[in-house]
Amino acid sequence: MASLSPLINSLVDSLTILPGVGQKSAQRLALYLLEKDKAGAAMLVGHLSEALEKVGHCKSCRNLTENDLCPVCDDAKRDDNQLCVVETPSEVLAIEQTGFRGRYFVLFGRLSPIEGIGPDALGLDKLKKLVVERGVKEVILATNPTVEGEATAQFIQQMLLNQQVTVSRIAHGVPLGSELEYVDGGTLAHALAGRISIS
Repeated sequence: MASLSPLINSLVDSLTILPGVGQKSAQRLALYLLEKDKAGAAMLVGHLSEALEKVGHCKSCRNLTENDLCPVCDDAKRDDNQLCVVETPSEVLAIEQTGFRGRYFVLFGRLSPIEGIGPDALGLDKLKKLVVERGVKEVILATNPTVEGEATAQFIQQMLLNQQVTVSRIAHGVPLGSELEYVDGGTLAHALAGRISIS
């Protein structure tokens, strides 16, 4: 079986760092860019290089941006009373699709003592300061329903216990349109624990 040259192999290996891109997909992408779209590859390299050089963190919410403030924090029409706490920038994009008009705080992870990720790494002192200084009325915890995500939400809730702020947790449970017999036990347990009264 023919092998690729060392330089192409290095390119393939580099592409495998992308989520969901395995060895075969990386080979296909590398060969496509080199064979059929060198101009597109050059543009990709240029944009990636510029982004790596210029993109940093928003001074307010910690989201990724090339400016001091991200577009959400720079938008005067947002609701300053609501602050949604998420783990990653991609979750900001997901929640934006719901029409949410509040502010965000991006943790860039979740508490994980095993991995050495503590409150300082997540900027939780900055989160508390932001809540107090801005007089936020509601903090919405939108961390993932994993063991670490739940522990992070619990830690933040305890951290804000003596502040004049409502702390809420996004609902977890059975997806709309699904049938109970096909829903896993963990999801059903969350749904039962988070049930609400309708009468």
